[in-house]
Amino acid sequence: MTEHMILTIAGLMALGGACQWLAWRVRLPAILFLLLSGILIGPVAGWFDPDALLGDLLFPFVSLSVAVILFEGSLTLKFAEIQGLERVVRRFVTSGVLVTWGVTAIATHWLVGFSWGLALLFGAIMVVTGPTVIVPMLRTVRPNAKIANILRWEGIVIDPIGALLAVLVFEFIVSSEAGGALSQTLIVFLTLIGMGTLVGLAAGYLLGLALRRDWLPAYLFNVATLAAVFGAFAVSNAVAEESGLLAVTVMGIYLGNRKGVPIEEILEFKESLSLLLITVLFILLAARLDFGSFAELGWAVVGVFLVVQFIARPLKVTYTTWGSSLSWRERALLAWIAPRGIVAAAVSALFAIKLESQGYKGADLLVPITFVIIIGTVVLQSLTAGPLARLLRVSEPDSSGFLIVGANPLARTIAGALEQQKIKVTLTDTLWDNVSRARMAGLKSYYGTPLSEHAELYLDTSGLGRLLALTADEHLNALACTRFKGDFGAKNVFALPVGSKGSGAGNGRTRTSTMANGRSAFIEGANFVELSRRVHRGAEIRRTNLSEAFTFENFHEMHGERAVPLFALDPKGKLEVFNTTMPLEPGPGWTIIALVDPAPPGERKPSTEERRAQAEEKKQHAEERRHEERRHEENERRAATEKPSGT
Repeated sequence: MTEHMILTIAGLMALGGACQWLAWRVRLPAILFLLLSGILIGPVAGWFDPDALLGDLLFPFVSLSVAVILFEGSLTLKFAEIQGLERVVRRFVTSGVLVTWGVTAIATHWLVGFSWGLALLFGAIMVVTGPTVIVPMLRTVRPNAKIANILRWEGIVIDPIGALLAVLVFEFIVSSEAGGALSQTLIVFLTLIGMGTLVGLAAGYLLGLALRRDWLPAYLFNVATLAAVFGAFAVSNAVAEESGLLAVTVMGIYLGNRKGVPIEEILEFKESLSLLLITVLFILLAARLDFGSFAELGWAVVGVFLVVQFIARPLKVTYTTWGSSLSWRERALLAWIAPRGIVAAAVSALFAIKLESQGYKGADLLVPITFVIIIGTVVLQSLTAGPLARLLRVSEPDSSGFLIVGANPLARTIAGALEQQKIKVTLTDTLWDNVSRARMAGLKSYYGTPLSEHAELYLDTSGLGRLLALTADEHLNALACTRFKGDFGAKNVFALPVGSKGSGAGNGRTRTSTMANGRSAFIEGANFVELSRRVHRGAEIRRTNLSEAFTFENFHEMHGERAVPLFALDPKGKLEVFNTTMPLEPGPGWTIIALVDPAPPGERKPSTEERRAQAEEKKQHAEERRHEERRHEENERRAATEKPSGT
């Protein structure tokens, strides 16, 4: 029996990993493959029964998993960022939620026959979307920046709000079912809210205090945070049953808005644990589905899906975007994209288990109808959102921006030059000092590694179509190229070698790996160490226009080794990266963007007129040489034809 359980758990891990890999390869949300896998091994083949495997542990496992997921989501809910967003975004996550909630609840009550309490609970669950399904879809659809920002922030912010709303509705249902006067029900309801809020604030304060005052070593941050989440959940539930989810949500909101708390360190534990929980949880929940429940729902569930997709969402978008600057095309795409994700699945399963244990009629249908909406929205929108965006002409016409790995002085210098050319740039770095300096310079940046699970959800790559790895770590450069080669294309991934061929950091197998995964950025011989040294000594990035009179050869003659060409703008304004794989051949009408060393002391820089005169003089000398060569060749041909023949 024990060996069977071990094999089953190992098989689940392997199956989940395969689903995540397949989703990465085909660039679709992983939830789709996880759900299909769970259905295949569960109700279809009958190979796996979660209730038989976990028994009484199923409910605690689902509860704690949802607690961790909600805590991580609530950490990203920062009031300052919400207040700074446009009015349409604030409406999306506040009053717009009521539109989705109300329309979905009414449709479920009338079409499926749910009681008002269960219909309101289902409507509350359906208001969430979630970054786990939104962000992968945005990568493939690539809508314009306005649409991408609205959908991305809606997915991040609405998860904890929607889950909190579902928790409150559930608590109201439970307290109402307990009987008694309305006043007693309200007292129980307010007690649950008060206890969850109190425990969440207390746990958040204590954990934040410990992290701010360095009472814990860095390697215990993740363990201590996870223990605090579990502790707050258990204590709150012990004092006031079913208030634990509210407690961890309040705890995350508090920590996310408390100054001085290293939120980035706290979020690190989610990069592995939350991914594992999401993977296993989806397969477990899908495997518990009963096809008999779908038959009981009948075609009415299709009607609910159609209402959610074609009525509730468009009404919400119409209301939230009223009076905004969004075009009708942008509103149409916003009205189409709203896939449901892990929070909807987990919260519905959690509340279904709770309600079933209390004998609540119809609770067993909550999970099947939720999964119908999840599968329907993910499949339909994943397959159609991209073509619809192109049809509406609201997708990015050319994702020409750069994701620069590194925010060091060299990377900041290059990023600043690109922004002067109206090229979108985002820098990433794991050193806060580099990121803070980039932000003070007005450059958009992401604090963290672009390879993390957190970056998968929160690194905004809209408008970015090229990668430039500019760090002193060859391994990181190679991994970043490998990671984004699938998203941007192999020809748009560049890495700057760290050192020259003779340096230890940039030779051998690591250098080969870098070149195999990304093109070698800039000209032959350019490397991170040398260019960083030049920037430190005062080198600047300058533009030089080429013409018939001043060619690329003249540029080299003038600057010699003092200039390192980085980019080139063709006559149509398209920016190209100098690289050793496909060398550029700039001609007249092009513009060279190069890193140029300062002039040596005492050397006077030639003026523009002097440079132009020098170029004209060189051009004239070249014409004279060519004319002399042609005259010499003509004389030789004439001499050959006039040579007398022998007798």
